[in-house]
Amino acid sequence: MKPHFEMPPMKLTVRQIDTAKPKEKPYKLSDGGGLYLEVTTNGSRYWRLKYRYAGKEKRLAFGVYPEVSLAQAREKRDAAKKLLSAGSDPGEIKKAEKIAQKLNYENTFEAIAREWHQLRADRWSLRYRDEIIDTFEKDIFPFIGKRPIAEIKPMELLETLRRMEKRGALEKMRKVRQRCGEVFRHAIVTGRAEYNPAPDLATALATPKKTHFPFLTSEELPHFLRDLAGYTGSVITKTATQIIMLTGVRTQELRFARWEDINFEKRLWEIPAEVMKMKRPHIVPMSDQVVELFESLKPITGLYPLVFVGRNDRTKPISKESVNQVIELLGYKGRLTGHGFRHTMSTILHEEGFNSAWIETQLAHVDKNAIRGTYNHAQYLEGRREMMQWYGNYLHTFIVDRDSSKSFPQLKTINM
Repeated sequence: MKPHFEMPPMKLTVRQIDTAKPKEKPYKLSDGGGLYLEVTTNGSRYWRLKYRYAGKEKRLAFGVYPEVSLAQAREKRDAAKKLLSAGSDPGEIKKAEKIAQKLNYENTFEAIAREWHQLRADRWSLRYRDEIIDTFEKDIFPFIGKRPIAEIKPMELLETLRRMEKRGALEKMRKVRQRCGEVFRHAIVTGRAEYNPAPDLATALATPKKTHFPFLTSEELPHFLRDLAGYTGSVITKTATQIIMLTGVRTQELRFARWEDINFEKRLWEIPAEVMKMKRPHIVPMSDQVVELFESLKPITGLYPLVFVGRNDRTKPISKESVNQVIELLGYKGRLTGHGFRHTMSTILHEEGFNSAWIETQLAHVDKNAIRGTYNHAQYLEGRREMMQWYGNYLHTFIVDRDSSKSFPQLKTINM
């Protein structure tokens, strides 16, 4: 009798796999050691490992062929066998790895930053909210966004911020560093980080120089007013420059003025909180000169929601540099900015002896001693009406003798 030798199971070949055709029912092609390829009725081919752990038969998925090759499937099988030999269940370990990956994603800087941003969204204006996330998306996420926040080292954050420093965006970098610090603090209080590196980087980064906006003295103001009266460029930006001079509003507050905010009957310009720097609504009493300036624009932009519409897109406001461009074209670059009008107005009104509280309220400077939530923008309204009418008349006196009423018709002296 011839001895009987049991033949080892035939191993799969790439050719066998490639030529495997779908049948009426799913079937298996074994490679040995529990590894097999399952061919489905639609022709898809899935790698599986059959094994036993704690007396129970289990299966482990290794992926789809050809994305996972035959050689790779065998490597996965051998790795699983080693875990079994060490007393571990490869299926449970794979589940744990998936959970860890999910947690790692949820704990990345980007995921936590977006969570922090969403939680605080209702505290900011829509514009500021978009600006914050846009800055993160451009300057932070591409470099540390995918990193688990607990693993981010101070040097990583420093290198990311230094990219902004190198291009000269120092003020923006300072604000972004502060916001990054808030994201880290959010991660700490929610148990996903233990250390906030942002505050420690302040001394390692360049400090933005305090911006002092150039402004005109009361002696220089008449010359500028006469030059502005003769300006022949855009009527919209010229009128915007005149209104910003007469009211002391900030450039952003002016740019986003809507016709619905202008109350001609009450002679008030009611600026909503989302446009204001301090996120509080602001009421601006309008002198007769300002009323006439707004009225002069009605035939031009009255059909649009915004008063100062952009040249190319009427749904958007004039650019934030529009007023400064007028100043530059008049030859005052480096000597004046749109913001500088606020300083000039404040100086003149203080020198004239007007109530300091009226002036500060007109400029929308928050009273640091005011109780939060009780700041009343209608405060000193009658006093401010009187003050701003005086200021309108004051500015007019510098151009009336030049017969500038044709080019600056709105500035005329009003008897108080």
